[in-house]
Amino acid sequence: MNRTLFALIAGVAIAFGSAAVAEMIDTHKVFMPQDIKWGAVPPSLPTGAEAAVLYGDPAKEGMFALRIRMPKGYKIAPHTHPQPEVITVISGKFSLGMGPAADRASIESLPAGSFSSMPPGVAHYVFVDEDSVVQINATGPWGIDYIDPRNDPRLNVAPSK
Repeated sequence: MNRTLFALIAGVAIAFGSAAVAEMIDTHKVFMPQDIKWGAVPPSLPTGAEAAVLYGDPAKEGMFALRIRMPKGYKIAPHTHPQPEVITVISGKFSLGMGPAADRASIESLPAGSFSSMPPGVAHYVFVDEDSVVQINATGPWGIDYIDPRNDPRLNVAPSK
């Protein structure tokens, strides 16, 4: 380590304590696929999928990266988001449809490696044709508004078909 960098770190440690130094140094993170900790999806999404926050906090202001692992047959009813949403298909086959009504005839199949971006307020829906992992990058707080409120898992009402 060169002397200037060492002096800077030592100065910060003296002025702010070792916790500040640890936070300053702990800015680079790497997630190997086998080390990703999967948990339940947010309550705003249908059950049956798993999620992992890789960066940031979707519930707070600022950028975040969220991975969602969805089984074949998983669906997300037509909805919008209040912020732009960027989706990258990591694995599997993710079908995306645009508009306020879910219509299999108008979907676009996105294989692994595909990328999609949407401005806020654009109605879209999802069909998962094979086990898939997607990554959502956006700015929080993340939100989802279902076109038909009966499709919102947070409301515990009978969904529309």
